[in-house]
Amino acid sequence: MILNPAIIALVANAWLISACTLAAALLGVRIIRWWDLGSTASLQLAMERQTYLISSVLTYLLIFELLSLFLFAFTADRLHSLFIGAMCAAGSLNVNAYGYPALQLKLVNCLLCGIWLIVNHVDQQGEDYPLIRFKYRFLTIIAGLLVLESYLLTRYFSLMRADVITSCCGALFSEDTTSVAGVMAGLPAYPAMIAFYASMALTLRTGIHFLVTGRAIRWFSGFSVVSLAAALVAIISFISVYIYQLPTHHCPFDILQREYLYVGYPLYLCLLTAGIGGAGAGVIDRFRQHASLAAVIPRVQKKLCLGSLLAYVIFLMISGYPIVFTDFTLSGY
Repeated sequence: MILNPAIIALVANAWLISACTLAAALLGVRIIRWWDLGSTASLQLAMERQTYLISSVLTYLLIFELLSLFLFAFTADRLHSLFIGAMCAAGSLNVNAYGYPALQLKLVNCLLCGIWLIVNHVDQQGEDYPLIRFKYRFLTIIAGLLVLESYLLTRYFSLMRADVITSCCGALFSEDTTSVAGVMAGLPAYPAMIAFYASMALTLRTGIHFLVTGRAIRWFSGFSVVSLAAALVAIISFISVYIYQLPTHHCPFDILQREYLYVGYPLYLCLLTAGIGGAGAGVIDRFRQHASLAAVIPRVQKKLCLGSLLAYVIFLMISGYPIVFTDFTLSGY
């Protein structure tokens, strides 16, 4: 294992969050089974105190989980100089079989943790804790995934060897490779642009419609998730090419480096914010029938929708700048 302060912080943070979330999920099993707000038994009073404490602690821990995604990307990028053949995080993550699975699972966990924080916030607004059983069932799934993420991170960092020869991003994200990354890199630019901007247009349209009329939030939520996936594909397919101004350079990690003004960080932050907000607005919509949440959920949904729309607009502005204001063009476009 390569000893590095960031690596130690990431691994320690991952296991701390996993342990606390797992402990909270185990307590949640008792709450799911025995919760009765109308009861005055000592067990009910103890569970009410516990759930308040759990919610407060997990709010901070899961926020740390969201932030650790960017620390992980930053660390992987900074470690590339230790490995022969690596030029960015793409090569660092490829030094063993655990790097990319750890990144992918961390991204999924960040989305789920963000949605849980939204559900928890809404539940605390209701005087009768109407979502308490749902949020603890949800937390049980998250706890298992966080433990798996901690294992993958530990294996990834512990199996790192400085004498490993890895692949550069030019090989990993090449149009000639048959991997998923290669397929995305090889997508024709024009159809990829149409699909990406169409999904964004539908997201913005349904989001504005909801803000004006209060209807179609589930359509907005669905299109928001589709736009998140489309944007990640677009970064590899053509957005990164315009940023680098190299027609064969499709790496989604080099944009995290100083040479490109660290533009990748605001791009990915916008996508994460927009995806969580859009998905969270759709998840809580199923609970609008609860009397104590009838006024709460529409208000929260409007804030989430507005935040998601703003994040997508900022993403479009940043990613669209090199497309509109530089002389670089893709052949055939």
